[in-house]
Amino acid sequence: MITLVGLGYDIHQFSATPRPLWLGGVKVHETKGLAGHSDADVLCHALADAILGAIGEPDIGYWFPPNDDNCLNICSLRIVEKAVELLHAQGGKMVNADCALIAEAPKIMPFVAQMKETLAPILGISPKRVGVKATTNEKLGALGRREGMAAFATVAIQMPE
Repeated sequence: MITLVGLGYDIHQFSATPRPLWLGGVKVHETKGLAGHSDADVLCHALADAILGAIGEPDIGYWFPPNDDNCLNICSLRIVEKAVELLHAQGGKMVNADCALIAEAPKIMPFVAQMKETLAPILGISPKRVGVKATTNEKLGALGRREGMAAFATVAIQMPE
């Protein structure tokens, strides 16, 4: 087996209309959500792209096109599930995932344990192997002005040579 690493990034602006805010598969707020064709869960999107990148597959836009009405308001956990399905199809398995949210608000610490518990079974790893943290953009740029949120994710996977 060899170990491969993947990096994912996603960014969404806040929705102009009320919708839930989903982060890491957890509803964090009822009405201050992000704009997007799916549920706009930036953490899940970054995580899925990290997995897809590590295994050399196209990004989530290929698998879940933004112009496909079948993907409208899709739960982003389904996007992560698809990435893991493709990983397993190549004989790979997840080692760990580390995710970082960049946003001025809301505070996510109260939701971190639930995010880890939600993502871990999909990834096939222990919640101890799922990192979820947040930082601000120090009031700089669009994220600092609270116009949206971004996320990074890094994964390590094991694959047959």
